[in-house]
Amino acid sequence: MKILAVCRGAPEMLPGKKAKTGINKHAVNGAVMIDELGLLGDAICNRKHHGGRDQAVYVEGSVTLNWWASELGRSLEPGTFGENLIIEGLDNREIAVGDQFIAGDLVLEVTSARIPCSTFAAKMGDPQFVKRYIRAGRPGIYCRVLAGGTVSADMAVTYLPYAGARVTMPEMMATFGRRLSPQDRARYLAAPIHYKLRAFIESDAAA
Repeated sequence: MKILAVCRGAPEMLPGKKAKTGINKHAVNGAVMIDELGLLGDAICNRKHHGGRDQAVYVEGSVTLNWWASELGRSLEPGTFGENLIIEGLDNREIAVGDQFIAGDLVLEVTSARIPCSTFAAKMGDPQFVKRYIRAGRPGIYCRVLAGGTVSADMAVTYLPYAGARVTMPEMMATFGRRLSPQDRARYLAAPIHYKLRAFIESDAAA
């Protein structure tokens, strides 16, 4: 595996939206530093729902993006889905919470699946894209930064699968906002999931 593209964006307005967004990412030439809050110089405009330590870096796999290019009938430039990193040979459906990606000094740990929003639909120019994205079952991958580092395109990536019970990206998206069975709840909480999801599951269990 290797990094195919490193992407970041600046604050921009999308048609029909009233607030700026950093979803318009573009490939960067050269090296970019990544710390615990993400890529230096990358715009995070809505910090209530985006960014933060547990979704500091957004990853897409090339296998998944190639599937979407075929599905949409057009090529997808790096950053089209708002991703920070594109990893060659990666299929989002196979990734689970706790999996790690290592590139040089950088160590990323998967925390959660992307849940599509209206901003994403506006970016794609399709008001039905949220439903389409959920039906596809190939959500993007949010990661926390366990160790920062400088990355660039063509860097080798080592993939380390999580040793515990797996909570995959498609499962996370399919169960988002739903009450889990006791068995699934225990499995989710045993994994290093996003802190907001952990709080939601714990509060739901206590209700």
